[in-house]
Amino acid sequence: MALVTTEPTINEGPLFAEVDMASDFNALTVRATVIQASTIFYDTPATLDKAERLLGEAAGHGSQLVVFPEAFVGGYPRGSDFGVSIGNRTAKGREEFRKYHSAAIDVPGPEVDRLATMAGKYKVHLVMGVIERDGYTLYCSVLFFDSQGHYLGKHRKIMPTALERIIWGFGDGSTIPVFETPIGKIGAAICWENRMPLLRTAMYAKGVEIYCAPTADARDVWQASMTHIALEGGCFVLSANQFCRRRDYPPPPEYVFAGTEEDLTPDSVVCAGGSVIISPSGAVLAGPNYDGEALISADLDLGEIARAKFDFDVVGHYSRPEVLSLTVKDHPTNPVTFTSASKKIEDNTK
Repeated sequence: MALVTTEPTINEGPLFAEVDMASDFNALTVRATVIQASTIFYDTPATLDKAERLLGEAAGHGSQLVVFPEAFVGGYPRGSDFGVSIGNRTAKGREEFRKYHSAAIDVPGPEVDRLATMAGKYKVHLVMGVIERDGYTLYCSVLFFDSQGHYLGKHRKIMPTALERIIWGFGDGSTIPVFETPIGKIGAAICWENRMPLLRTAMYAKGVEIYCAPTADARDVWQASMTHIALEGGCFVLSANQFCRRRDYPPPPEYVFAGTEEDLTPDSVVCAGGSVIISPSGAVLAGPNYDGEALISADLDLGEIARAKFDFDVVGHYSRPEVLSLTVKDHPTNPVTFTSASKKIEDNTK
């Protein structure tokens, strides 16, 4: 992937933008990269190979934190309707789901182990969008790894959007983590979850400093949401999206973009990216990029967080808990609980 070192602008995203914004001798500066690239659809091993190549490129340019798009491993099934209409499912749609299920990964599992090895090999903190397989239910998830090669945990998307709900399950409050790391407190929300004020507030309350927003939304209006979150949360926002052409998906009739297939050529852009990095003051540090696959990077001066919180700390001095408050149910919500298992745990504690 070509790398270009230029000053970023709001309207023209460089392939590799470096911003030296350090102004506090005591503040940590972290080089972060968001990856804008497409999945190799239905081929998870090849997608992992591509991820490692991109991770190595980012690390070679000094990146300490690398964020991949939503559903990078497993794929975002853009344009597919899985043969669903109200009251009906087709045999072809069921077969599409079987193949999609096969491309997903178990967490934990061998693919997670490989991602952890990559993070340790390149000495980077890694935030990776995946399709997680839990039995026969799939979840759109984000996995977190530290630079020593340890898997830290996951976030499951709590609210899939529109037709996503026919293929993905719903996460619960037990997977809304913010991890304290040597480069800052890192968390993530996926795509339109970022428009959910209460979810954002929960993350702010956990002290998120580097707010990762893997997405599939390439519209211009997405940039407004990202800027608002940076300002509201007093945090850095790193949004990673795929850049995909029609040829990045299997050809018809194996894979069909419902309602638009006849208008597409192999070179048609079906997701234009728009990956971006924004500071706690709302300044665009790198991107948005709509030109193609890219590594989009910036240096994050963590001292900017305190400067921004001086003006507005939404869960601190700018809160009114006696008037407005939030309760988060952060325990796992299991559909089945076996009392014998609970009794065994209780007996072991005596």
